[in-house]
Amino acid sequence: MKPLDPRLLRYARASRGVFGFGAVLGVLRTVAIVAWCWCLAHAIAALALPALAFPDLFGSPDAAGRVAEGDLGAAALPLLLAGGAVAVAVRAGASWGMDVLAARGAIRVKGQLRSRALDALDGRSPEWAARRSDAETATVLGRGLDALDGYFSAYVPQLILTACATPILVLTMLLADPTSGIIVCIVFPVIPVFMVLIGLATQSVQDRQWEQLQRLSTSFLDVIEGLTTLKIFRREDRQRARIERETEEYRRRTVKVLRVTFLSGFVLDLAGTFSIALVAVTVGTRLVAGEFPLALGIFVLLLLPEAFIPIRQVGAAFHASTEGLTAAQRIFDIIERPERAMSVRDAGPSAGIAFADVRVQRAGDIVVGPVTFSVAPGEVVALTGPSGAGKSTLVSALLGFVEIDSGTVLGPPDVAWTGQRPGLLQGTVAENVALGAEPDDALVDRALAAVGLDLDPRRALGVAGTGLSGGQAQRVAVARCLYRAWTRDAGAVVLDEPSSALDRASESRIAAALQAEAHAGRAVLVISHRDALIEAAHRTVSMGVHA
Repeated sequence: MKPLDPRLLRYARASRGVFGFGAVLGVLRTVAIVAWCWCLAHAIAALALPALAFPDLFGSPDAAGRVAEGDLGAAALPLLLAGGAVAVAVRAGASWGMDVLAARGAIRVKGQLRSRALDALDGRSPEWAARRSDAETATVLGRGLDALDGYFSAYVPQLILTACATPILVLTMLLADPTSGIIVCIVFPVIPVFMVLIGLATQSVQDRQWEQLQRLSTSFLDVIEGLTTLKIFRREDRQRARIERETEEYRRRTVKVLRVTFLSGFVLDLAGTFSIALVAVTVGTRLVAGEFPLALGIFVLLLLPEAFIPIRQVGAAFHASTEGLTAAQRIFDIIERPERAMSVRDAGPSAGIAFADVRVQRAGDIVVGPVTFSVAPGEVVALTGPSGAGKSTLVSALLGFVEIDSGTVLGPPDVAWTGQRPGLLQGTVAENVALGAEPDDALVDRALAAVGLDLDPRRALGVAGTGLSGGQAQRVAVARCLYRAWTRDAGAVVLDEPSSALDRASESRIAAALQAEAHAGRAVLVISHRDALIEAAHRTVSMGVHA
């Protein structure tokens, strides 16, 4: 798990501003820290030196003079206190600015990543979406992205401070006291090494927690979708126990993540404390020996914890934000997955449909082809064949959902279609027919009448069209196809098994509606095993199963 994924800067432009302006504020804050330490050190020295009995304490005038070297005197005390107060105010203002910048940046970054992910999902094929859990996608886009708040509000400011403050403070110590600076340079790399080792352990623990969260979300969604069936057969108690087990497992894994986080914080604090103690002992020894100015020694001791604080805090903040980083990885996987290749050539709005030597392969096996046939405007063609012959795959190639391996597919720019599944959503019948657009009441009534469906367009449906029979749901899907053909002036109408759940009379109404679309000048391609639709077609194209 990377502390900073470069893809975050690539896909969320708002993050660039956070790091850019944050670096400026970080440098300003670091300069204020140096100024505050310098003013405070000299103020303490100005107060302490007159009270020291140099001959008794250091044994010689030379040693006493060395300790008092650089003393500004009591006369400079008001200026030192005023300078320290200004430095504290600048430091507080810079810290506040970084917190505000990070919080606002998190909101913009989440919005940009969510928008990019939704655009990427819109460019994926239905086959890709079918292989992915809806609950997993919802978890990533919802809870997962919200976890980036902790990443930006806690981790990013500390990361910026570590990158800006640590080099400046260590360099300042090197210039002020090379001995202390060299010791810091030797012991400082120990902390990043510990951070890397702990991060490797945290990664596996966090991944297991995230997987359990997705499993819990999927289980909960399945129960909600099938709640009516569970209540009918009185199996809700069994599923409730299952959800309780999943929840307990998620709690256990979350506690394990917290345990690793606390242990990592202890290790980092221990390493930092030993490093600070080592430098403090050397400074104190030289002060007692009269080999070191008091003001400079206090200055180095004040700078020392400030140099270690950012990297210790960035380690603790990193573990607290690992959930957001894990979710960001999933978001990037969605965004970076190649979009489906559009293998359909635009033949013009009145050119019909044509397949020329089309072949589709999966895992090296031919699932479609070679297939060659055409559907002219004003013609109804029935595509038949046994299950597994590749009929739906061929239609998916026409719609651009599947990439072909060879051949040519020609089609009009706008195609109205409906698949084997009705794909109904929660809402009114009219909203399902219009699907996203503002329903045209007259066209909705016309579409429902064309498929012989006597339903109130304002009737509310549940999730996945709950409240309709299978045949009614199919006819609503066909009505949607007709509605889009009329509103988009589609050049072709494509239907995949539109009457598998219909009786003979309802199927005849569908056949008549398709013939009416052909008379209107549209190319109509229908996949069917039912006699009524096959008999209504002008031609029949049969596909065989590949061995």
